[in-house]
Amino acid sequence: MSEIMLTPDSRPLGKSGLMVSPIAWGMWRFGHSTAQEGRALIDAAFSAGVTLFDTADIYGFNGAGGFGDAESLLGQIFADSPGLRERMVLATKGGITPPVPYNSSAAYLAEALDASLKRLRVEQVDLYQIHRPDTLAHPQEVARALEDMVTSGKVRAVGVSNYTVAQTTALASLLTIPLASHQPEFSPLELEPITGGLLDLAMERDMAILAWSPLGGGRIGDPQDERSRAVAAALDIVAAEAGVDRAAAAYSWVMTHPARAIPIVGTQNADRIAMIGDAFKPRWTRKAWYDVLIASRGERLP
Repeated sequence: MSEIMLTPDSRPLGKSGLMVSPIAWGMWRFGHSTAQEGRALIDAAFSAGVTLFDTADIYGFNGAGGFGDAESLLGQIFADSPGLRERMVLATKGGITPPVPYNSSAAYLAEALDASLKRLRVEQVDLYQIHRPDTLAHPQEVARALEDMVTSGKVRAVGVSNYTVAQTTALASLLTIPLASHQPEFSPLELEPITGGLLDLAMERDMAILAWSPLGGGRIGDPQDERSRAVAAALDIVAAEAGVDRAAAAYSWVMTHPARAIPIVGTQNADRIAMIGDAFKPRWTRKAWYDVLIASRGERLP
């Protein structure tokens, strides 16, 4: 039976012209580290072959304070380590404004980008994504704001996160530059990008998919319900054959879809980061891949 094999080769980030690693490292909890600890985690990610680093202005926020902390910590590390910034493809996000909660007006996005650049201590980010769709922002205004970011030289490519298919299509139709990426929640336990058509749209438009929470918010590692346990069992079969852990099998399952989704690994443990390469070891037959899908659906396919 034929198997689908994954390779660690760099791939295009949509139509951006940027080349990135097939797995990214995310900084959701990064703001709680010291500069020395943070640099060690970044070095571990580099050693594991990661070149795409994902942060956001909201990362570090705990409900009361900490807005911008992850970006500020990364900015401190950049200041302490000249040349480090040039080794990575740097992505950040904006548009969440607690407690509003969202703002994608042109004026706010321009301010948010400038604030991110200041915290990061850089003049340009490679990818800027709108973190959550703002229902009160017309896509025409959002499109102009994103184009202005690129025209200004402050951003190389733009994308969105958590947009619906319709929201993504509407925005893309009003842009004169491509949407390089879309960052949805996608895991063996979160199938909406498959069932809702987002991955099909990504393949049609040549848009990169950056999958957040590829381990189902920890539910794949510690399944607590029948559905999660069924998915874990299906993953474990492939993981055991490849000699890797369940997390690596989950990342690999996400990456095997022809949309070539890029899972964002969120661990802040250097030893776990070092194991990122294990995601390229599993070999998926169609039956094994569909067994995970069926377990997640809780019913057989028609």
